[in-house]
Amino acid sequence: MCGRYATTRSAGDLSALFESYDETDGGVGPDFNVAPTDPVPLVRLDPAGHRLLSVGRWGLVPHWSRTAGGAARMINARAETVATSRAYASSFARRRCLVPADGWYEWVRETGGRRQPYFMTPVDGSVLALAGIWSVWQSGDTELLTFSVLTTAAVGELAEVHDRMPLLLPRERWSSWLDAADEPAALLVPPSAEWLAGLEIRPVSPAVGDVRNDGPELTARVSPAPAEIGTLF
Repeated sequence: MCGRYATTRSAGDLSALFESYDETDGGVGPDFNVAPTDPVPLVRLDPAGHRLLSVGRWGLVPHWSRTAGGAARMINARAETVATSRAYASSFARRRCLVPADGWYEWVRETGGRRQPYFMTPVDGSVLALAGIWSVWQSGDTELLTFSVLTTAAVGELAEVHDRMPLLLPRERWSSWLDAADEPAALLVPPSAEWLAGLEIRPVSPAVGDVRNDGPELTARVSPAPAEIGTLF
């Protein structure tokens, strides 16, 4: 799964990177510890096919849902079932988005029961685009833009951290993901092992486990005790 990530670039940087119009109105700020239901940036298409940088809440609420409750349980959609799931199928067919991220966190249970967090991030510091789907939920005067991140089976060394990973989209696939005309099967293929080799699996501080903590120190490399390193290094 993907249950925590970091997104720290400004709206200006993101709108330039993703060649999108910024409609965030100052709603984008650095967040080193994004948790379910947090408001964060995403890139989607408007009805005319232009890219928009928007702010959405993490945890998709289907448009037909009676309440917005339960969004925290819908932060991820499985790539294997997203096209057929009642909750996600319509968004996957017509409302796909890119979710900018510096990287994402996962936890590994080490010897003795200690849980060591790791931050998966590009070695070169480039932005990641997580495959997402979005929906707008309305109730009276309340309107929420919400989204889920797609996950797929982990590939290569990433499988040593967790059996799932976000569906990552190399830059050359950004347009095809946003274009609703593409074939679903082709869209859901994970990137190549060669591309994934550009990711670092970085041990970080356990402080990231507390959602109240935020700051660049959460993504800084730490040195686990040698007996806890295992096969990841």
